[in-house]
Amino acid sequence: MLEAVPDSDLESGGMATKRPTGDRVEVVLTDVNPYGSRTLVVERDETSSVAYLCGPGGTVHGAVWLANHGPAPDGIDPDRLTSELPPMAPRANTRHPGGRGPLGALRSLWFEEGDGVALYENDELLAVIPGWADMSRGMPGYSRDALGESPFAWSLEEAHDGLASRISKARAYWEWRGGDGSWASFQQFVMGHLDRKIGTAGRFWDAGGERMPTVGITERPPERDREHTILSTVGMSCQRMPTVEQYIDRPDAYARVELAVASPGDARDAARLFLWLGQYPWHSVTWLGHGHTAKWYHRPETFPLGSAYGGVMMLTGLPGLPDLSGFSFGGDSVQWLWLVPITPDELSLVSAEGYRAVLPRLSATRLTEAG
Repeated sequence: MLEAVPDSDLESGGMATKRPTGDRVEVVLTDVNPYGSRTLVVERDETSSVAYLCGPGGTVHGAVWLANHGPAPDGIDPDRLTSELPPMAPRANTRHPGGRGPLGALRSLWFEEGDGVALYENDELLAVIPGWADMSRGMPGYSRDALGESPFAWSLEEAHDGLASRISKARAYWEWRGGDGSWASFQQFVMGHLDRKIGTAGRFWDAGGERMPTVGITERPPERDREHTILSTVGMSCQRMPTVEQYIDRPDAYARVELAVASPGDARDAARLFLWLGQYPWHSVTWLGHGHTAKWYHRPETFPLGSAYGGVMMLTGLPGLPDLSGFSFGGDSVQWLWLVPITPDELSLVSAEGYRAVLPRLSATRLTEAG
């Protein structure tokens, strides 16, 4: 197995807000998503209950009020907002203005991407915190007991039609993923696609270690008139990337990717790029797409494709590289992103002017002659 990049080398963005942790607050549920990047925390005191979607270190990325356990105030209670206590929904925004009893048995259902979660009480949908929830922008999650919209929760009933299919897909995905042979069958489908596109498989490495998502690396040695090795990830497209729907109108065409690289040098060196980026979207809750760049995380002389380069640009294709399209999974098309090395100056140019400013400089020879 190839050595993976340590967690400390992955960046994680988000609000600088921490969830309240007053002495009177009781944590009634804590659940971490399958990728280890988000934690659902449900808290209560004698007055109300709330759920937080947290990142590393307790950073709050989403939150939703769940229930009042006593009479609702006529308006927003400013004292609770400035204290380390869960908020109370105003009388006009709760189905139980007189309050309701403590929450029953709780369980969570994570979205396939890991950036959102559905919360159940006694097997009935209680709340949803989607990946796009953001308290700083007045976008809380959805709660069953909420009426209308308040800063603390939006009505789950009013949003149910839009969320139902998402929740159903999440349930179906995790049921499939937990079944015997799910990974083996998926791996076989991807390998068969690459066999047809770029030829005979060579070595295969694990790039995921013990953590989700499961990602492998397949090597396609030189053959026929191809003098360079092609490497591809196997497994990234088995789950959708987080946050894509926040930026793209058609996430079904962009949410699943695999990475590829061509190299005439030692394939094990080039494979280090996948150890760096293969699990990155899920651990850092972000996405990778055409035109994106990534700066190498370590010393320049350690860059796998040559010390002259400072990172990579991701492109769906370049003249001289094979077309790897044509594979789909879960009803979504899968994009292969080629990792093309770029210099530190080119990284700066992309930052200043966008990725198209660098495209005229790039060709397949930068990959096939690198090293």
